[in-house]
Amino acid sequence: MTYLIRDAVTADLPGIRDIYNDAVLNTTAIWNEQPVDLANRQAWFDARQAQRYPILVAVDAAAGDDVLGYASFGDWRPFEGFRHTVEHSVYIRSDQRGNGLGPKLMAALIERARACDKHVLVAAIESGNAASIRLHERLGFTLNGQMPQVGVKFGRWLDLTFMQLILNPGAPPRSTE
Repeated sequence: MTYLIRDAVTADLPGIRDIYNDAVLNTTAIWNEQPVDLANRQAWFDARQAQRYPILVAVDAAAGDDVLGYASFGDWRPFEGFRHTVEHSVYIRSDQRGNGLGPKLMAALIERARACDKHVLVAAIESGNAASIRLHERLGFTLNGQMPQVGVKFGRWLDLTFMQLILNPGAPPRSTE
């Protein structure tokens, strides 16, 4: 299968919502416990657009616009001093996991972060998600810390692993002026 990675459009939101809700209901990748509706994903989409942050989707290039996965990033912390750092998310439809979409979406997202003049990309990963941790290591992310029992889902405590990728090592910070 040949994948096309492109910017998401409003018509992609039902597919994005379905992938998100599957992760909510069946995985520890998202620590929310309630599925969301289309209005929620529209508000998320609009907020990303207002910030000029990308939402990328992966589709089957031959079969059309069925969303197979998506990736985005947003502000890491709401304080001006963190303006050069973003936290990303990448989710793959359950029947497409293991087909190489994650690395493709991540590579495209890393390039978009550089194009947005970001300096650090942060990953916050449930510590038991070994596949995601390995993927990030292969992409050059480094392990920066683990926080035991900071979340709960499915009746058990969850640990959080932080990883980061410095996008422009050695670059000086830009002025806000």
